[in-house]
Amino acid sequence: MLLTLKPYIGQHLDLYVEGAAMPRPSARVNAAARSIGEQFTAWRKLQGLTAVQVSERAGISRNTLRRIETGDTGVGLQAFLGVAWALGVLDALVTATDPYETDLGRARADETLPTRVRT
Repeated sequence: MLLTLKPYIGQHLDLYVEGAAMPRPSARVNAAARSIGEQFTAWRKLQGLTAVQVSERAGISRNTLRRIETGDTGVGLQAFLGVAWALGVLDALVTATDPYETDLGRARADETLPTRVRT
Protein backbone atom coordinates (compact mmCIF):
# COMPACT_ATOMS: atom_id res chain seq x y z
CA MET A 1 0.00 0.00 0.00
CA LEU A 2 1.18 3.47 -0.87
CA LEU A 3 0.79 6.20 1.76
CA THR A 4 0.15 9.65 0.36
CA LEU A 5 -0.92 12.98 1.78
CA LYS A 6 -4.05 14.25 0.13
CA PRO A 7 -5.22 17.89 0.47
CA TYR A 8 -8.41 18.15 2.46
CA ILE A 9 -10.43 21.39 2.54
CA GLY A 10 -8.01 24.28 2.78
CA GLN A 11 -4.76 23.72 4.62
CA HIS A 12 -5.74 20.54 6.43
CA LEU A 13 -4.07 17.34 5.32
CA ASP A 14 -5.67 13.95 5.51
CA LEU A 15 -3.59 10.78 5.58
CA TYR A 16 -4.89 8.54 2.85
CA VAL A 17 -3.94 4.90 2.42
CA GLU A 18 -4.33 4.12 -1.26
CA GLY A 19 -6.33 0.96 -1.83
CA ALA A 20 -7.56 0.77 1.77
CA ALA A 21 -11.27 0.17 2.20
CA MET A 22 -13.36 2.80 3.91
CA PRO A 23 -15.30 1.61 6.96
CA ARG A 24 -18.78 0.41 6.05
CA PRO A 25 -21.77 2.17 7.58
CA SER A 26 -23.84 0.29 10.12
CA ALA A 27 -27.03 -1.52 9.19
CA ARG A 28 -29.04 1.21 10.86
CA VAL A 29 -27.33 3.91 8.77
CA ASN A 30 -27.92 1.89 5.60
CA ALA A 31 -31.59 1.44 6.48
CA ALA A 32 -31.97 5.17 7.13
CA ALA A 33 -30.29 5.99 3.80
CA ARG A 34 -32.66 3.65 1.96
CA SER A 35 -35.66 5.14 3.74
CA ILE A 36 -34.62 8.72 2.95
CA GLY A 37 -33.93 7.73 -0.65
CA GLU A 38 -37.41 6.23 -0.93
CA GLN A 39 -38.90 9.36 0.62
CA PHE A 40 -37.03 11.58 -1.85
CA THR A 41 -38.35 9.42 -4.69
CA ALA A 42 -41.90 9.78 -3.33
CA TRP A 43 -41.48 13.57 -3.02
CA ARG A 44 -40.23 13.75 -6.60
CA LYS A 45 -43.16 11.71 -7.93
CA LEU A 46 -45.77 13.56 -5.82
CA GLN A 47 -44.55 16.80 -7.39
CA GLY A 48 -44.65 15.31 -10.88
CA LEU A 49 -40.93 15.84 -11.41
CA THR A 50 -38.73 13.61 -13.51
CA ALA A 51 -35.37 12.39 -12.32
CA VAL A 52 -33.73 14.55 -15.00
CA GLN A 53 -35.52 17.67 -13.73
CA VAL A 54 -34.49 17.06 -10.12
CA SER A 55 -30.89 16.22 -11.01
CA GLU A 56 -30.60 19.38 -13.14
CA ARG A 57 -32.08 21.54 -10.37
CA ALA A 58 -29.75 19.96 -7.81
CA GLY A 59 -26.72 20.38 -10.09
CA ILE A 60 -25.88 16.68 -10.08
CA SER A 61 -25.87 13.86 -12.59
CA ARG A 62 -28.84 11.57 -13.09
CA ASN A 63 -26.67 8.71 -11.83
CA THR A 64 -25.93 10.57 -8.57
CA LEU A 65 -29.66 11.15 -8.05
CA ARG A 66 -30.26 7.43 -8.64
CA ARG A 67 -27.62 6.64 -6.01
CA ILE A 68 -29.32 8.96 -3.50
CA GLU A 69 -32.75 7.52 -4.23
CA THR A 70 -31.47 3.96 -3.75
CA GLY A 71 -29.79 4.80 -0.42
CA ASP A 72 -26.12 4.86 -1.41
CA THR A 73 -24.29 6.23 1.64
CA GLY A 74 -21.24 7.18 -0.40
CA VAL A 75 -22.90 10.21 -2.01
CA GLY A 76 -21.54 13.60 -0.96
CA LEU A 77 -23.41 15.90 1.38
CA GLN A 78 -23.58 18.69 -1.20
CA ALA A 79 -25.39 16.40 -3.65
CA PHE A 80 -27.74 15.16 -0.93
CA LEU A 81 -28.61 18.68 0.22
CA GLY A 82 -28.99 19.81 -3.39
CA VAL A 83 -31.66 17.16 -3.93
CA ALA A 84 -33.39 18.17 -0.70
CA TRP A 85 -33.43 21.77 -1.97
CA ALA A 86 -34.70 20.74 -5.41
CA LEU A 87 -37.55 18.83 -3.77
CA GLY A 88 -38.40 21.69 -1.40
CA VAL A 89 -37.59 19.78 1.79
CA LEU A 90 -34.26 21.40 2.69
CA ASP A 91 -35.75 23.73 5.31
CA ALA A 92 -37.58 20.83 6.97
CA LEU A 93 -34.33 18.83 7.01
CA VAL A 94 -32.45 21.72 8.63
CA THR A 95 -35.21 22.16 11.21
CA ALA A 96 -35.25 18.41 11.95
CA THR A 97 -31.57 18.51 12.89
CA ASP A 98 -31.75 21.75 14.93
CA PRO A 99 -31.01 20.84 18.56
CA TYR A 100 -32.96 23.86 19.77
CA GLU A 101 -36.12 22.43 18.19
CA THR A 102 -36.02 19.60 20.75
CA ASP A 103 -37.09 19.57 24.39
CA LEU A 104 -33.50 18.87 25.46
CA GLY A 105 -32.10 21.69 23.35
CA ARG A 106 -34.66 24.19 24.63
CA ALA A 107 -34.05 23.08 28.23
CA ARG A 108 -30.32 23.61 27.84
CA ALA A 109 -30.49 26.72 25.66
CA ASP A 110 -29.23 28.93 28.46
CA GLU A 111 -26.14 26.80 29.05
CA THR A 112 -22.98 27.69 27.19
CA LEU A 113 -22.06 25.10 24.61
CA PRO A 114 -18.46 23.91 24.69
CA THR A 115 -16.34 25.21 21.83
CA ARG A 116 -14.89 21.74 21.33
CA VAL A 117 -16.40 18.37 22.12
CA ARG A 118 -13.90 15.58 22.75
CA THR A 119 -14.79 12.01 22.01
